[in-house]
Amino acid sequence: MSFLEKILYQASQRQKTIVLAEGSDKRVLEAAKILTDKKIARIIVLGETDQVYRDLKALGAKTDEIRVIDPKTSDEHQRYAQCLYEIRKSKGLTMEDAEKLVEDNIYFGTLMVKNGDADGLVGGAIHASADMIRPALQIIRPAEGFKTISSVFFMCRGEEIYLFADCGLVEYPTTAQLSDIAVSTAITAMQFGIEPKIAMLSYSTKGSAKSEGAMKVAMAAERTREKVGHLFGYGGKVIVDGELQFDAAFVPEVAALKCPDSPLKGRANVFIFPNLEAGNICYKAVQRLGNFEAYGPILQGLARPVNDLSRGCVPEDIVGTAAITALQAQ
Repeated sequence: MSFLEKILYQASQRQKTIVLAEGSDKRVLEAAKILTDKKIARIIVLGETDQVYRDLKALGAKTDEIRVIDPKTSDEHQRYAQCLYEIRKSKGLTMEDAEKLVEDNIYFGTLMVKNGDADGLVGGAIHASADMIRPALQIIRPAEGFKTISSVFFMCRGEEIYLFADCGLVEYPTTAQLSDIAVSTAITAMQFGIEPKIAMLSYSTKGSAKSEGAMKVAMAAERTREKVGHLFGYGGKVIVDGELQFDAAFVPEVAALKCPDSPLKGRANVFIFPNLEAGNICYKAVQRLGNFEAYGPILQGLARPVNDLSRGCVPEDIVGTAAITALQAQ
């Protein structure tokens, strides 16, 4: 089974409730139909109720199995507005402002997840990433023990699966943030049945360069080693090493020469990049030159799952992201 086939199957076994926030987009409705037909998740679509149902019927979707909610007319509008007000009043949000924000599909969907009325939220087909992530940071907030929200890409080719982070969110991570990103990515790997072998990447391998940037990665690796020994609720073993160049992390023959004592032995499957620029360039290069499928950016470090789509996504991308979101909601 491919990575996508595996996660679709695993999600179908859990039957989580996933909110698709953008019911005005045909791609989203096509994804809702697929997710429902294949019984991958229970689906809620946000949008103007009559129009969304008409569009779903035109696609041949099982409208009796898809719930459609209009945030502007929902019975939960006032309850969610009160919830948002309580969360944000210390930041100067008024009740009037909260009532207006709840009419926004992304805020409404995020509040559904916050209140346990849904297990996860997927959006971004027609919204900018900032508009997806801002409500999540304001409302869901980081999981216990984390201060950093980051993103990860699953890079897949046949049976090969690698995790790249952070390629979409934290631009210039500090030592502490790099460590948080590594720990979050280890947890994400474990959630998907992958035993994490983490390489903290640099242009330097084990002190071959003495720059501040290389030393920061080495310090983040040490900090991560201390943290992963305290991951509760997840099985498996976590291996962490750094700072490493990519070839030393990935090619056993190179590792034997450059870092013979590395516990990774050149077999890393989780790659933590020193900054967003390096990570974003690398995942796109691997995707295009290596013919890898890239699933992401998947947000991690949140207390409950909210995930962002590329605005160039196709229905199958939305289906895959919804299934990943369902597994994150375990």
